[in-house]
Amino acid sequence: MKKLILLCLAISLVSCGASKTVRVSKKVIKGDWVLNSVTYNQAGNYNVTLLNDASKACFEGSTWQFVPNNNTGVYSINDASCATGERHFVFTIQEVDAETGLYDFLLKPTDEKHKSETNQGFRLKLATLSDDTMQWQQTVSVAGSTLTLNMNFSKQ
Repeated sequence: MKKLILLCLAISLVSCGASKTVRVSKKVIKGDWVLNSVTYNQAGNYNVTLLNDASKACFEGSTWQFVPNNNTGVYSINDASCATGERHFVFTIQEVDAETGLYDFLLKPTDEKHKSETNQGFRLKLATLSDDTMQWQQTVSVAGSTLTLNMNFSKQ
């Protein structure tokens, strides 16, 4: 009887683990990335602050490091005309639909000890992820209409 209970418990723990898509995604995302460009799905100039931190211009050229075994990372703003330096975050890759393989990327800014002062995070669509490119999409409201931001990364 004890063995049966332990077997059921082990099966339930394994079934609650991350899906294969998420596990593979974590392996691919591991390492160093550069945010090459931020584009919009509509023409125009927009004054958008990304991640409640800095402008599009400040984020372009920023470097990112992802450590999936503890879901942490750090990005650095490198543009001298911006507030430069490292920013820490925790992240989660969350599968939205097992059949389509669509998933979201949840990012929460933190301090160096991975504690959040505001407990505020950001949900981004992980639209593309390959061994050398990644794209996040975020939908925001601008002047009563929706705008999709595309954040385009390349792996270093």
